Amino acid sequence: MPHTSCITRCLIIALALWACTSRSPALAKEPAELRNPSIDMQGYLQISRAAAAHRESRRVSELEFLRLSREPGSIILDARSKEKFDLLHVKGAINLSFPDISVDSLGLALPDPNARILIYCNNNFSNAERPFPSKLARASLNLSTFISLYTYGYRNVYELAPLIDIAASKLPFESSTAARSPAIGSR
Repeated sequence: MPHTSCITRCLIIALALWACTSRSPALAKEPAELRNPSIDMQGYLQISRAAAAHRESRRVSELEFLRLSREPGSIILDARSKEKFDLLHVKGAINLSFPDISVDSLGLALPDPNARILIYCNNNFSNAERPFPSKLARASLNLSTFISLYTYGYRNVYELAPLIDIAASKLPFESSTAARSPAIGSR
């Protein structure tokens, strides 16, 4: 009997994996000229749900973010544009602009997928519209960055959770040398 139970479990797991990876009927009906194997909406939605569940225990307070940032090996990742990063960022952060996230860029910027990575975004700071312009809550860069890192296999990611008035923040900030001259199109 124990052998039968093991076979049954293996079959259930195999069936579940097949169901998760099989194409949806909507995709099967997609015209050939619209198919692109490099874009997978169903896979994205599936991994997004898994990332969302994982993220729930990875959102931290400002004080916890600060504490974690001081631990050896922690990396603070800012995925905003280089222009916004240069204006103002959390001291010690590295910049990898979200549109530039790829297998190669992650391999260079974050070679250890097990490293502790701390993320923050525009929607974490108020009263600093120029360096931290607000986005719609559903379009928050933290969400996109967390899902993307999760998709690429980074699981030791922590997200700054609260909205913080930048004047009252306990986090240290700095500007990059490039920000000393006005950015193109800035007021």
